[in-house]
Amino acid sequence: MWPGEAHSLKVEKILFKEQSEYQEVMVFESASYGKVLVLDGIVQLTEKDECAYQEMIVHLPLCSIKSPRKVLVCGGGDGGVLREISRHSSVEVIDICEIDKMVIDVSKKFFPELAIGFEDPRVRLHIGDAVEFLRNAPRGKYDAIIVDSSDPIGPAKELVERPFFETVARTLRPGGVLCNMAESMWLHTHLIQDMISVCCEAFKGSVQYAWTSVPTYPSGAIGFLLCSTEGPPVDFLHPINPIEKQDDGTLQTHRQLRFYNSDVHRAAFALPSFVRRELGHHALSAATGVHQKPSSVNQMFC
Repeated sequence: MWPGEAHSLKVEKILFKEQSEYQEVMVFESASYGKVLVLDGIVQLTEKDECAYQEMIVHLPLCSIKSPRKVLVCGGGDGGVLREISRHSSVEVIDICEIDKMVIDVSKKFFPELAIGFEDPRVRLHIGDAVEFLRNAPRGKYDAIIVDSSDPIGPAKELVERPFFETVARTLRPGGVLCNMAESMWLHTHLIQDMISVCCEAFKGSVQYAWTSVPTYPSGAIGFLLCSTEGPPVDFLHPINPIEKQDDGTLQTHRQLRFYNSDVHRAAFALPSFVRRELGHHALSAATGVHQKPSSVNQMFC
């Protein structure tokens, strides 16, 4: 995934290391980032900077639509995404489909501040393949789907392919939204281009790329692909359902927002010039057959 690069964290103590049915699961205590969850040798989260990822992947989509009620999480076995969804009082049902039960069990033991999300009574846990779960879901069931997957190798590979995105689009209501982890703009531009191209065909609303800073991820940045289906228009750039009004520290999460706010939301869609050129040209070409320069900082890709 990152040829020619290495990133290191000082390991104070390995707390857990076992092979599940799908991957190697490890937890260690680091010198400066707290406990760290690692899957197949790749850092998934640390206690210090998990907020930047968990808060953004949830609130970018859910703050962009009015009163989301039914939400599906694909992956997210650590519980952090559930923790953030629980802030939204309009949500009635939170389905989560995680393929690896060991990730859930380990997170409950070593990362209780994330796994607290599983304690929300609105959560319905499904252990299994998210691709299969979506195939069997009714058309138009969900207001939002959040794909919190590991990198697209091994069991997560299907989650960046055309059939998956087409199934997601079918399962969302008109004007429903997807937020999908979408790699680093510094390292995986071609993969992001491919995802945008597929999503421009699968979704008939808008497609946007946003990003955030996570120090312990390769390159220090991670991206999100946000898509909406045909129906009531969704303006991802301007949150219409601000979460700050509900963030008084009294929710079951027991903590106030550490990273996300409405200003950060808007800023997440401001792309560096090289990304605007590479992603904008590719996506517009794929969607229309015409090469064209993005007209603004926040160009919608299709």
